[in-house]
Amino acid sequence: MEQKGLNRHPYLSGNFAPIKQTRPLTRCTHVGHIPEELAGGQYVRNGGNPITNDDLGRDAHWFDGDGMLTGVLFRRGEKGQSIEPEFVNQYILTDVFLNAKDNRNLRRPLLPSIATLIKASLATITLVVLRTLVLVFLSRLPGSRKAVRKISVANTGVVYHDGRALATCESGPPIRFQLPNLETVGWYNGRRAENEGSADDRSGFGGDSAMSFMKEWTTGHPRVDPVTKELIAFHGVFVKPFVYYSIVSPATTPGKGSACSSRFDVPIPGMTSPKMMHDFGVSARHTVIMDLPLSLNPMNSITGRPAVSYEPAERSRYGVFPRYEPDKIQWFETNPCVIFHTANCWETTSTTPLAETCVHLVACRLTSASVVYRAGALVPPVLKPAPVEYAEEEQCRLYYYGFPLARKGNKPTIRNQWALSAIPFEFPTLSPSYAMREARYVYGCSTGTSSFSTALGRAVKMDHLAKVDVLTLIRRGIANPPEQIKGCVDTRGIDEVVQSSDADDPIKLFRLPKGWFAQEPRFVPRRNAEAEDDGWLLSYVFDESQLDSEGECNDSAASELWIINARNMRDVVARVKLPQRVPYGLHGAWFSEDEIASQRPYESVRRELLKLKAETDMPGRIRDMIEKWIG
Repeated sequence: MEQKGLNRHPYLSGNFAPIKQTRPLTRCTHVGHIPEELAGGQYVRNGGNPITNDDLGRDAHWFDGDGMLTGVLFRRGEKGQSIEPEFVNQYILTDVFLNAKDNRNLRRPLLPSIATLIKASLATITLVVLRTLVLVFLSRLPGSRKAVRKISVANTGVVYHDGRALATCESGPPIRFQLPNLETVGWYNGRRAENEGSADDRSGFGGDSAMSFMKEWTTGHPRVDPVTKELIAFHGVFVKPFVYYSIVSPATTPGKGSACSSRFDVPIPGMTSPKMMHDFGVSARHTVIMDLPLSLNPMNSITGRPAVSYEPAERSRYGVFPRYEPDKIQWFETNPCVIFHTANCWETTSTTPLAETCVHLVACRLTSASVVYRAGALVPPVLKPAPVEYAEEEQCRLYYYGFPLARKGNKPTIRNQWALSAIPFEFPTLSPSYAMREARYVYGCSTGTSSFSTALGRAVKMDHLAKVDVLTLIRRGIANPPEQIKGCVDTRGIDEVVQSSDADDPIKLFRLPKGWFAQEPRFVPRRNAEAEDDGWLLSYVFDESQLDSEGECNDSAASELWIINARNMRDVVARVKLPQRVPYGLHGAWFSEDEIASQRPYESVRRELLKLKAETDMPGRIRDMIEKWIG
């Protein structure tokens, strides 16, 4: 039975509560027909799952926690006649995890919670940062469990690049793991991963400077070009220029679109201050960096502001530049907002009346930062009054921007900017082969409430999966333009869309049964697909009727993996019964059979450490005493 208690943090309760049991590949039962295209492939999702969870009254946030990978492998049966799903979940063995595992001195995670950075005073932040620094220092002394050299918990996303499956988090570089058993290989610097036995000793992410520990911090959402196979990433830091940029080419370049040689830590000019920048836009030829008024700046505390702070009177800025030429960046400005996830980015060219390139971005746009606070069970602060023209109702919608590149001497101006639909929309995804081009469909999560910001003490949950025909809605918006910035092309709410019987409706919703909630979906195409949407959505789902009277999960609670027909957004073609529950988490990916077979060789993997004996020498006892005191 998982630990219970009154007034537990909403993101440490119910199916948000962490689990400690991990399983090797374990056969699952299923009902329905598993599509042939899934054979040999694996769905893997990442998410925070704190290993140190004794202090349930601590500050906590949905974005905290040690990374845990949860996957379902669709193993080919004997002679290829059947598909046998197998469940596996493993912690990502980061330095922070290995240091904390079985460390009874720690009652709270080594790293401060995002909730603390959002709300705390300068004195409190100073104390929690000092605690972390002391624990990191102690970890490097002889006899320690594991030296903490990188502070990333690798709990955000997963991506496949050049023969490596990588887990990501913006507080460090990616870390490689092995499919399908999800064992941790080691940190990846853009050239090689730890434990690969590579002779390549050149520096990668971060370089060799005194700032390398910070410059290696890599976005949780690096993008892989489906044509050139390049990995494109940015690195946010606390000092000028505030953002660096890297392009990692594959070992063999598959197409002529790649510039071949990798580039690391190229400065992006024009950023104004450190920002909480989680995602960006990448098209086939351009990149979009977002300088939004959500700061992530430890120096804020000196002026009495939280390290994480939203400024509703500041402008949002979008920097657009050719992929290989960040020095040619053009900055577009508009009203303030927050964007955590972009859905797709592409460019179009026209020759009449004049030659022009326009970069298009579809993203999940929030009109405030309240979700950042609610995900930590915090009350959003009362903000300074913003200009009337900036005022918007609370919302998170799928939104369209058109950035026509300006000729020399002209000011960059956004041509179109409006919501495509009025339904709440987050965790976007699309068919991977259509990324960075003019994709028609974007899939994601929605909720029956008016927005993703929930009442204090409640956690946001997704009870709808959505499919949006973005190209049709963009065409409608251009033909009959809504109000710029605040307008919306399709103003229907959730219930109106669900009740629609129009076979050509540009918005389709899959409503889960009452009490069931989904997680971010991932699209898998049918072999020889007839259309872009010919395939399936995979999502972990959970039936909350399994919660007890206190809203907690028993050990017997279990999740399922649903395979949904993406064309009609109606049929659940198969339900995989998992042996345990999957906590509501963050981002996942589909790894094909070919990708699993094409993984690079490695010499060893990271292992959990054996329990240490009690310290008997004086330095060890002193270290143990300090850890207990501040743990």
